[in-house]
Amino acid sequence: MKSALKTPLENKAVYSIIRANNGIDARRVRGVLRKILVIVGPTAVGKSALAVRLAKKWSGEVISADSRQIYKGLDIGTGKITKKEMMGIPHHMLDVADQKKQFNVSEYQKQVREKLEDIFSRGRLPIIVGGTGLYIKAIVNDVVFPNVTPNKKLRARLEKKTVEQLFLMLKKLDSKRAKTIDAQNPRRLVRAIEIAKALGKVPPYQNMPRKDIQPLLIGLTLSKAKLQKKITIRLFARIRRQMIEEVRRLHKRGLPWKRMEELGLEYRYVSRYLRGFLSKKEMLEKLKSEIWQYAKRQMTWFGRDKRVVWFKQNEKRAIDATVKKFL
Repeated sequence: MKSALKTPLENKAVYSIIRANNGIDARRVRGVLRKILVIVGPTAVGKSALAVRLAKKWSGEVISADSRQIYKGLDIGTGKITKKEMMGIPHHMLDVADQKKQFNVSEYQKQVREKLEDIFSRGRLPIIVGGTGLYIKAIVNDVVFPNVTPNKKLRARLEKKTVEQLFLMLKKLDSKRAKTIDAQNPRRLVRAIEIAKALGKVPPYQNMPRKDIQPLLIGLTLSKAKLQKKITIRLFARIRRQMIEEVRRLHKRGLPWKRMEELGLEYRYVSRYLRGFLSKKEMLEKLKSEIWQYAKRQMTWFGRDKRVVWFKQNEKRAIDATVKKFL
């Protein structure tokens, strides 16, 4: 029995617009209603720029999958895309959460699923872009997150421990999770330990792919030398854009140093510099090292997903051909 549900792409006028914009047979675009593009890869590789370019070409809207760009006010340190860089393309899941409060992946999953349905209903192509692997998994897979309530007594004990001690605890409890976690993030370490103690281990997040959507996962990559160079160039560009002043301003407005530590990377090490724990040179060296380690963890995470089709950053024609065939 044919469904009575009508969609925007069943309108001939919309088909004509898509055909005119993209030079393809509009009938082949019908499947885009439940298809999504997902752009993954390490930090600084150029994911955001690719997402905007593909969105302009294929009538898309971008959904951020970055666990820190969801927070209001964390702009320079997270490398949040600017209005100018968006080039008129709608972007979602930026500036949606209070920086002082924790925004968990379950809430992200709920909000993005609603965004996807909205974008689908308007006949647009969702393009998810970001380097937070768990956020990506929460959308493209049927993931049910551990229903483990916070253990206040355990957390109180764990808060007294250093990140090194927390990491060793997690490693003993669940060595597999320890390989992928940010070893310098006390909030994530505490939560992982909490789950592991309650369930025996942190359940794997790589569950079965969703059946109601069809994703194309595009991975961007660069050589080690080129990526390290880009990370360094970007770091100094952020310093010139007054990243240190941003952190100082956030603290003056009430963001505690403890929360800066939880937010990680730029906010962690710039805050330590502002508190006098590090010299500026030490801060920069630490950041270069830690961002590179983060990039390697991202590659480890995404490298396990066999659905990802990998491209070098400059392979524009190959990427375009793959996307066109997919759609």
